[in-house]
Amino acid sequence: MFKNITALLFDLDGTLVDSAPDLTAAVNIMLQQLGLPAREEAQVRIWVGNGVDNLICRAITNDMAGRADPDLFARAKPLYKAAYASHISVYSTVYPGVREGLSQLQAAGLPMACVTNKLTEFSIPLLARLGIGHFFATVVGGDCTPNPKPAPDALLLCAERLGVPIAQSLMVGDSRNDVSAARNAGCPVVCVPYGYNHGHPIHEANPDAVIDSITDLLGLLDRVV
Repeated sequence: MFKNITALLFDLDGTLVDSAPDLTAAVNIMLQQLGLPAREEAQVRIWVGNGVDNLICRAITNDMAGRADPDLFARAKPLYKAAYASHISVYSTVYPGVREGLSQLQAAGLPMACVTNKLTEFSIPLLARLGIGHFFATVVGGDCTPNPKPAPDALLLCAERLGVPIAQSLMVGDSRNDVSAARNAGCPVVCVPYGYNHGHPIHEANPDAVIDSITDLLGLLDRVV
C-alpha cells in the first residue's frame, strides 16, 4: 500500500502506550493541591493529545476549550509536573501488539522515531521503563520544536535526525492531531483505533489507513529498504 517508506514516526500516548491512568493520577494530585475537585479518567482520556499546557487548562476548568486563570495556571504547572514525574509508569501499559510490531519493523531494518507532544523529560523515561525505548533512534518531544503537532516541525525534525526524506517517512498515530501533522509535513499517515482522539472515531480524521495493531504495519509496506 505504501511504497518507498524508509522510516517510521510513532506517536506515543494512545498509540504505543496507554498512559491515561498515570496522567489522571497526576492531574488529580495537582487538583487536590489546588483545592479543586478530582476528574474522572474517562474525561482525561478525551483531554490528552495537545501537550501539557492544554491538559492542565482542561483539568482546571473541566472544559475541553477551557482557559485557566494565568496565576492559577502558573501555580498548577509545577504541581502537575512534580506529580507526573512520580507517576510516569506506575499504571501505564504498552498496548497489545506494540512490542511485537516494533520488533518486526526493527528486524526489517526500518529506523524509527518517537514524535510526541509529551515533554521529552517524561517521554524518554516512559519509553525506557516500559521496555520499548531501544526501538527508537530518536525521541522528539513537545519541547523540542517551537510548534508541536499538528504543526509539521516535530515530524520534520525526526526525519532530519533519521537522515531520511519526510515524504518517505510514515507517521503512525491515534488522533486527528497526528493526521494533521502528517498532512502538514507531507508524509502519509496510518492510525490505530484504540487511542484517545478526543473521544471521536479515528476514521473521521481521514488517515491513509487504519490498522488494528502495530503488528499490521509491516504488511502495508510494499517495499522495505
